[in-house]
Amino acid sequence: MNQIPESHNKTLLCVLAHPDDETFGMGGTLALYARRDVDVHLICATRGELGDIDPEYMERIRSAACLRTQELHCAAEILGINQLHFLNYRDSGMPGAEANQHPKALAAQPVEQVAEEVAHLIRVIKPEVVITFDPIGGYRHPDHIAIHEATVKAFSLAGETDFSDPQGLPPFQPGKLYYHTISKAFLRAVVWVLRLIGQDSHRFGRNKDIDLVSIAEVEFPTHVKIDYRPVRDVRKAATACHASQGGADMDKGFRGLITKLFGGHHDTFMQAYPEPREGQKVRRDLFD
Repeated sequence: MNQIPESHNKTLLCVLAHPDDETFGMGGTLALYARRDVDVHLICATRGELGDIDPEYMERIRSAACLRTQELHCAAEILGINQLHFLNYRDSGMPGAEANQHPKALAAQPVEQVAEEVAHLIRVIKPEVVITFDPIGGYRHPDHIAIHEATVKAFSLAGETDFSDPQGLPPFQPGKLYYHTISKAFLRAVVWVLRLIGQDSHRFGRNKDIDLVSIAEVEFPTHVKIDYRPVRDVRKAATACHASQGGADMDKGFRGLITKLFGGHHDTFMQAYPEPREGQKVRRDLFD
């Protein structure tokens, strides 16, 4: 049972799929708000069972899930996340992967089922603001898309009187819902550099299964831009916790060079609820 202590602080809930999503994606934002005395909660749908783990790590652990859960706890403590909530689904692979057929795979679950679990936690946590992936899950990972769809449904479901909460909790409707987005200018810069050095930008990543070109063509508006430079060292330290996923080398080599040249120190978000006003200026605060 999840017991959340009474608090007069603002509360931010982040709903994601895997250990490391919280740091690699929006770690700067989470660390910044935690240091502004905002209660930050994270729902992680899986424990990253399918993460690629270097042999040197596998020799010392029982499973990828065990290691990646430990790494998440390490990163969460550094970022300042108040509480972790696991849904305990199984990690899925990229589209077409055999693992996606596993009965516990997140991508194989009914959206309504996952949404009800998230809606219950929304009622428990009572966040003013909820953030999750954009509609394509950042880079089209099936789990990212699945938890995005479940969160969108849960956001409304939590406030509905006819939702039968498993603990009988009353309805609660958060005030704002945002999608974390990846800068298309940054992605296009990465595609340009990859072409310049003769690498295939249609087959990017450890497993060459990410098509950066098609992702860079999808535009999402920016309604909030968070400058996390005051906590960039905190984010860097949390990134290092995810060593099995390359976190320790995030600022090195090609990736580090591209980030320094084009990445900046900002997280961008699309406002999903309430519907943004026409001509609304880009804001600097998710709670504004």
